This record gives sequence, C-alpha cells and structure tokens, in this order.
Amino acid sequence: MIPAAALSGGLADPVFGAQRVFRGVLDALSRPGRIVDLGAAAEAHDPLMAGTAAILATLADDTTPVWLDAAASAGAAPAWVGFQTGAPIAAKPEGAVLAVIADSAALPPFTDFPLGTAEYPDRSATLMLQLDSLDGGDVLTLAGPGIAGQAAIAPLGLPADFRT
Repeated sequence: MIPAAALSGGLADPVFGAQRVFRGVLDALSRPGRIVDLGAAAEAHDPLMAGTAAILATLADDTTPVWLDAAASAGAAPAWVGFQTGAPIAAKPEGAVLAVIADSAALPPFTDFPLGTAEYPDRSATLMLQLDSLDGGDVLTLAGPGIAGQAAIAPLGLPADFRT
C-alpha cells in the first residue's frame, strides 16, 4: 500500500516546472559554484527538501535508479520517489544514477558510487547532498572548466573530510 504522503507533492506544474528546474540544474552544473534558485517548483515531505524533490521529479524516471541514504529513506520518501518519478530505489550506492544524501555526516565514500570514466562520464552517479545552507560554512575555492578564474562558495553542513 502506498502511503498517502507519497501521493501528494511533486511538481506543481509538471511541464513548465520541469523545464524551469532542468534549465536551473543545467546552469548550476555547467557553472560550478553558481547558486541557482529553483523556487518552489516542487513540494516534498520530510526529510526531502523542496529543491531535492524538484530535481528528482525532473531528472528521475523508470530508468534512473535512485539511492537514498538512511536519513533520506525515512518516512514516505522512498514511496514518494517511486510514485512521483517511477524511479526504482537502488539498494546500494553502486547501483545509483542519482543519490540523495540527507545526512552529510554519513556520506559514504565517493568510490562507493559509480564513477564513470573519461570515455563514459554518463556512467557516473550524481550525488545530491542536502545541506543546512549554501553559505556560512568553510569557504571552498573552485577553479576549472565552467569557471572564469575562480569561484567561492561556503556551504554549511559538509562532512569534515569533504575536501580530502
């Protein structure tokens, strides 16, 4: 039986909301360090944040296994993901295409997730870390493709060993 909470929420406007969120995600991924406001495109139930729910509702489908950490698996979140997106829930990080980490302190090693290769980068998993805030934490200085010079962000709630 599907919990009632799984039936509610999702994208308020499935077509235009998904297009807006997709453009925002594309902008954020192509310009690392840029903070993109996805607005209130989706409604989710605790412990999923609205931005996480919007991204899942936009990118996940029945061919996109989603792994949820123990904190993200609480409550109706797995049923919500399944009902709203059709995505299967991956049992382990190595089976994920998308992964939701609600408790960043318990972030598994990156090597537990599909890493992709230079020839097949699309075989890697995309990790979504739910954080307390996108400012107020230790400053991370970013440089590389998609960044003119350098960019700085200060996300609050990253694991202590995130930089290593």
